[in-house]
Amino acid sequence: MLSTLQPPRSLTLLPFRRLHGSKTIASLASSSPTLDASSVSPPQSQILTTRRSLLSGETTASEIAKSYLSRIRLTEPQLKCFLHVSENVLKEAQEIDQRISRGEEVGPLAGVVIGVKDNICTEGMPSTAASRILEHYRPPFDATAVKKIKEMGGIVVGKTNMDEFGMGSTTEASAFQVTANPWDLTRVPGGSSGGSAAAVAAKQCMVSLGSDTGGSVRQPASFCGVVGLKPTYGRVSRFGLMAYASSLDVIGCFGSTVADAGMLLHAVSGYDRFDSTSSKQDVPEFESQFLSMDSFESKPLKGLRVGLIRETLEEGVDSGVRSATQEAASHLEALGCLVTEVSLPSFSLGLPAYYVIASSESSSNLSRYDGVRYGNQVMADELNKLYDCSRGQGFGGEVKMRILMGTYALSAGYYDAYYKRAQQVRTLIRKDFKAALDHNDILISPAAPSAAYKIGEKKDDPLAMYAGDIMTVNVNLAGLPAIVRRSINQTN
Repeated sequence: MLSTLQPPRSLTLLPFRRLHGSKTIASLASSSPTLDASSVSPPQSQILTTRRSLLSGETTASEIAKSYLSRIRLTEPQLKCFLHVSENVLKEAQEIDQRISRGEEVGPLAGVVIGVKDNICTEGMPSTAASRILEHYRPPFDATAVKKIKEMGGIVVGKTNMDEFGMGSTTEASAFQVTANPWDLTRVPGGSSGGSAAAVAAKQCMVSLGSDTGGSVRQPASFCGVVGLKPTYGRVSRFGLMAYASSLDVIGCFGSTVADAGMLLHAVSGYDRFDSTSSKQDVPEFESQFLSMDSFESKPLKGLRVGLIRETLEEGVDSGVRSATQEAASHLEALGCLVTEVSLPSFSLGLPAYYVIASSESSSNLSRYDGVRYGNQVMADELNKLYDCSRGQGFGGEVKMRILMGTYALSAGYYDAYYKRAQQVRTLIRKDFKAALDHNDILISPAAPSAAYKIGEKKDDPLAMYAGDIMTVNVNLAGLPAIVRRSINQTN
């Protein structure tokens, strides 16, 4: 057991400016399975602390790297967060130390140990999307987000476990292993970016990258008690991210503090000519917007308009999650916010619309993995049998089911009834969010309707598992940013 870690006790919310304007949506982490943590001060930024320590000579990148590798060796047998740990971590750390000793400039992420979700291509490392069909695949290039991290001195420690191709909410759909929640090894870390969230929570890395198609950064951040940040669609290049649902996919960030998640986002943001959907808008300097609590008055959020989404607190939400959200809203009022309830009439329509759109796009995107163009090939004496065997043995059950659902929704007789109607619902959801944000600076809601599930609890009930995404999918359909804020009462 990981006795050095304490689970989160209470919830607070920190507003985070929308990346393409002044509005945002923020989610509140749902309650942790265990609630016995003692109250302590919020943790400091590990990125800033690491930089100060390196430049002052207090420590070296090699010492930092060794400590994290030791931590991984200690905890990985129980947690199973990583599918691959890099063999070059110490070499890269030594190169940073040599540059510092020569008085050379080092990047803002120098010495920062970073985990990368296994569906984000990393040169020379296995990048499998946790699928047998890509087992042993090592891309000859870095995803743009990974390339930027390396250029800024970040050390990629390894590839984190996930639900196969991002299809799942528990990380149990991985073809290789099941990741455990660091706070309670009998529970899931969430998904599909469960490995990235759990690795940060267990201090196996300082920060990590995940991907969010319908909540895959925010929900595991909630379950693992860390910060999860989903940026605006287009803010971060998707080049090198293995496509699940292209109109919904974004690369997101995990950290133990809002500052760390924001600085990692700043590092990977920006226009990329290899991704036509990436935004050309300037990337603001997020670090300059971080203010010390000492600079605030007694009501530091005075005048901030906060909308509490009514539909996220109705039937189907655990009483503990509901009360924690309402307590957080009361805390915001005490800090000076004007909190009012808002209604999103199309909210309940988001879940079915999301699964129609996501499954449809996945059936198209994953058609390339046929054993001929991409993916492991199973030898056969006839072409159709080669396709059948390669895809049948390469894909897991959840991926097959979603491909079939998407193919059905896109078929000639059902396109208008399913896919077209789902896109119409998407437009309604965008309009409802716009109307709510015209009168509020941020919106808040739980990140999930319940605390982390027991391992195996939802595995045989896919509809119940899908229902767990109801709090998060609408944000992806609208293309908006969102953040899950960890409790300030959680230990460092």
